[in-house]
Amino acid sequence: MGNISRVTEFLLEDFAEMWELRLLLSTLFLMMYLATILGNLIIITVTTIDRNLHTPMYFFLRNLSFVDMGYISVTIPNAYVNSLIDNRAISMAGCAMQILLVIFCASVELFFLTIMAHDRSVAICQPLHYPVIMNHQFCVQTTLASLLSGLIYAAVHTGSTFRLSFCQSNVVPQFFCDSPSLIRLSCSDTFSNKLLIIFSTIGVGGGCFLFIVLSYIRIFSAVLKIHVKEERGKVFSTCVPHILVVSMFLGSGVTVYLRTSAISKSIQNLILSIFYTIIPPFLNPIIYSLRNKQVKEAVEKIMLRMLYSGKL
Repeated sequence: MGNISRVTEFLLEDFAEMWELRLLLSTLFLMMYLATILGNLIIITVTTIDRNLHTPMYFFLRNLSFVDMGYISVTIPNAYVNSLIDNRAISMAGCAMQILLVIFCASVELFFLTIMAHDRSVAICQPLHYPVIMNHQFCVQTTLASLLSGLIYAAVHTGSTFRLSFCQSNVVPQFFCDSPSLIRLSCSDTFSNKLLIIFSTIGVGGGCFLFIVLSYIRIFSAVLKIHVKEERGKVFSTCVPHILVVSMFLGSGVTVYLRTSAISKSIQNLILSIFYTIIPPFLNPIIYSLRNKQVKEAVEKIMLRMLYSGKL
């Protein structure tokens, strides 16, 4: 036992082994990162400035934009720099902070998407009661509850992961630190960690997904009663992309977190991780807001105002 060396840092996986391919992928992810930041900044600016967008739906969209910017910023900038300078090392403290922030942002994003599905359900199925149900107090309280729940959820998983001992390989088969990868590297008994991941993932992820599905079933049931074909098509074209993004986000994330066995393939986990850490924050501004007529009009109005003021 005295010859066992303890791990003091971890080595993250590169996007690819070949330098040319690594540069190509790093540049692609950097462009997606910058587009995500720009898209979400536009949403935050527009929904803050335009008083017509001071509604519960856009309140949560603005909050989602803040989370999306934080979420993608936890992984991509560090991975991009590491790929360019060929430095894969990350300290134990840095790894713990990355796991905490990734789980926090992912869980809060899921809570916000769940609340937004409820918001749409109330708006379409109970339009007369919408102002009463989705009042400002409810919006603020659910936002704070989501942030607090996400922080507790992330702290529990991070603390559970770093109570383990790491005395074998220190190579994390991911471009960022995540709990499942570290659990596979541990030389401690990880049964309780795997149990925690299984129950929390199924409980929280499954519970939120079920609530989202039920909300959209209510929406589709109400929409089918609308006799105007154009209105039905508009609602379906809005709701279906929402469901696809949520399904991709949850499906890929749940798959990675439930595959904690040592035989789990690294390349599959790496690809799946892209689908729950990079793609959703990139697509959310496009699907939830920039395709929205009100947001488009607000952006055009603000741009015209800036252009006009610049000429004065």
